[in-house]
Amino acid sequence: MKIAIGSDHAGYLLKEKIKDFLLSKGCQVVDVGTNSTASTDYPIFAREVALAVQRGEVQQGILICGTGIGMCITANKFKGVYAALCTNEYMAKVSRQHNNANILCLGGRVLGDALAISIVEAWLSADFEGGRHERRVSLIKSMEEDSKP
Repeated sequence: MKIAIGSDHAGYLLKEKIKDFLLSKGCQVVDVGTNSTASTDYPIFAREVALAVQRGEVQQGILICGTGIGMCITANKFKGVYAALCTNEYMAKVSRQHNNANILCLGGRVLGDALAISIVEAWLSADFEGGRHERRVSLIKSMEEDSKP
């Protein structure tokens, strides 16, 4: 699996740990930055990951900022991107199973490293269930189309 990952300064240290975890699981990782704890703007990195997912260059993405909220808001501005902010394994699992989320957002200042890795593992191991959830995801997609100016 090919996964894009990005963070701002507040998520940088956790991004590096998650990147190492993904590589140890045999994933291909596209790191769009940032590359230090120097202050930067999260929308820059959310955009790069969202575009990689939108264009089909990667199957999934992971974004990390201080809380994950800013990354999630930004990523969800892109058509075909369904970003989910998850703070536990259950949320991660159902964001894939029920919502077909293709980007996982995490908070580097609110999650410990072990919990964050466990969330990533739960998210990666879950698949979209379809069925009744397909109807709901289709409604979201049609609303996305309706929102065009």
